[in-house]
Amino acid sequence: MKFADVGQQLRAYRLESGMRAEEIAARLGVSRAALYRYEKGEVIKLETIRRLAELLKISPLSLLGIGVEYFSRPIAYAERLRNLEEQADQVLQIGGRLVQAITTNAFDGAMSEAWTEAAETSPDRAIARAAIDQATQSLSQRKRSYQQRRPNIIAVLSEPALRRFLSDGVAGALDIPGPTRARCRIAAAAEALSLAGMMDSAPMGLQIGLMQGGEPSGSFRILRGRDRAHVVTSPFPVDTLPWISSGVASITSADDAVAAHQRVAEAVWRDALKGASAADRVRTLVREAEEVPA
Repeated sequence: MKFADVGQQLRAYRLESGMRAEEIAARLGVSRAALYRYEKGEVIKLETIRRLAELLKISPLSLLGIGVEYFSRPIAYAERLRNLEEQADQVLQIGGRLVQAITTNAFDGAMSEAWTEAAETSPDRAIARAAIDQATQSLSQRKRSYQQRRPNIIAVLSEPALRRFLSDGVAGALDIPGPTRARCRIAAAAEALSLAGMMDSAPMGLQIGLMQGGEPSGSFRILRGRDRAHVVTSPFPVDTLPWISSGVASITSADDAVAAHQRVAEAVWRDALKGASAADRVRTLVREAEEVPA
């Protein structure tokens, strides 16, 4: 049993539960400092794991990293994904409209602005603002980890998803003021052009293709580390409001799940546009979106 892994999963499930650390510690009969030490990988007894699982309303096996992990809160899912990315040597992404580890400053700024606007109309602005701070910090940590570790990334983006991204802009599902929406569309175009540039240049350790035609039934990622691989499926785009539950993400390291997704990924990559052809197509999509009246 790797206590560091148990600690990472404990933190993610604590965020998923919506309970404060103080509340969990009190109900467990330990100090908040002790709970934080568990999250940092301190040795934890099996009986304590059982009681924590009961408090968090999950299976003890989930805390031990056995079986499928489920997350309905985007902020909890993002935290768990950050843990896995920090251990991954290779990331294989199928579907979606961008690559989270390499988003531009234009995208990050527009997302933060859209979230802030949305938080002002939230029933509990304090919770919304706290979630924004935590999600922004998590994304920043994930990007720093990528810059430091440079895992190999292979991504095949979805053309239909990219079209919607260019049409709606960053955080396209949010009801935000017109000027903010206009800036979000500009940021989406800048993000797409950045991706096109990387398709052209193919920097070492980063390969990005474009899937044309029908959209996949669901996007997924395979994260391979030294010890094992995980399959991650999620309905949450990176610009989803971090305090709103709108679906369920799942994570598993089951060998049959990894193998099945790997076969699909290999087929999709084989048929995808790559290099200059993919870059030219993305630039065409940007031009087409700019020609459509807002």
